[in-house]
Amino acid sequence: MTTADAPAEPPVDPYALDREGLEAYVAGLGEPGYRARQLHAWLVRGVDDPHAMTDLPKTLRARLAERFAPSRPELVAHSVADHGHTHKLLLRFSDGEAIETVLMLYPKRATVCISTQAGCALGCPFCATGQAGFRRQLTAGEVVRQVVVADAALRSGAIGGEDLPDGAPDHVTNVVYMGMGEPLANLAATLTSVNWLHDPEGFNLSARSITVSTVGLVPGIEQLTGLGLPLTLAVSLHAATDELRDQLVPINQTHPLAELEQAVRGYRAATNRRVSIEWCLIGDVNDDDRQADELGRIAVRWRSHVNVIPMNPTPGVKWREPTAERLKRFVSRVRERGAEVTVRDTRGRDADAACGQLLAAYTLDTGSRLPAAVAAADRVDALRRRPEATT
Repeated sequence: MTTADAPAEPPVDPYALDREGLEAYVAGLGEPGYRARQLHAWLVRGVDDPHAMTDLPKTLRARLAERFAPSRPELVAHSVADHGHTHKLLLRFSDGEAIETVLMLYPKRATVCISTQAGCALGCPFCATGQAGFRRQLTAGEVVRQVVVADAALRSGAIGGEDLPDGAPDHVTNVVYMGMGEPLANLAATLTSVNWLHDPEGFNLSARSITVSTVGLVPGIEQLTGLGLPLTLAVSLHAATDELRDQLVPINQTHPLAELEQAVRGYRAATNRRVSIEWCLIGDVNDDDRQADELGRIAVRWRSHVNVIPMNPTPGVKWREPTAERLKRFVSRVRERGAEVTVRDTRGRDADAACGQLLAAYTLDTGSRLPAAVAAADRVDALRRRPEATT
């Protein structure tokens, strides 16, 4: 085979490579190791155009420009809420796939909620992302680039043409893997992106500043446990009995609560990190006394803190947030069982901030529901009507 007949090298997304990957890639080009460190420093600052990497030789810049994939996402929709403190972004990649990223600003803290999949295959009926279905995995580079976009906005003081409020941090301080998709169903990309974020010469985020969420994918939790990374693990529980959880979180039919509890205990033992419980509180679905009591007992056994999030109204889903009275009663009963509970700030309610809502508003008829969501909601409603379902 002649050089002319040789297949072209596939394009490379540098953000899909960890530190060792960058070093190996640069070495493969015949360059000294310090060039990888220079390249890494530019990428951390959000500069992925080799021609702008002025401390690299022009010949190397040209070679990298030929090889790097055009993977910078395009901002195609932007919602602002909470007086400029919540920014929800719809980012579209070069293949036309779109995902959501949320930047939330607090005093001395800037948190980015990132996606790991385009859509989701786990089918939770109250989730707008699940209604869109699963389309593909995100690459590690596409996961990291969400943080890069947010970090660049903080550095510049503006995003999507909107000035950020005075006093906003000038860099990302916290990252939560709670956007579209299940992070532990895309474990390789999740872990590579975590390495970028945790790298002292990269984004330099502490493990305590990185939260990985899961709906209870036990094999993924076990793999994460084996790595011993001291990340914060958040379990999206949403129901405290197998009967209800089978409907609200279908993966429970494969990995029921007892199996999930064993995995959580193993993670805590390996990492010495407390696992938090996320609970989307849905009016007249999982806000009754029985669920509160069982949740309290689970939280005490797991030694977990419970974050209660009143449901954001979701396109295509008939369920709604609980009343203020039901919310207060639910939280009180969980606390009475000895658990620590926080009612989490429902940021961005006026910015379609529930996962998948901005995508739904951008691409779908929001007055319709997918048949799978309708069927699941009907099953849950039938379950809730049984006399033994509530106390």
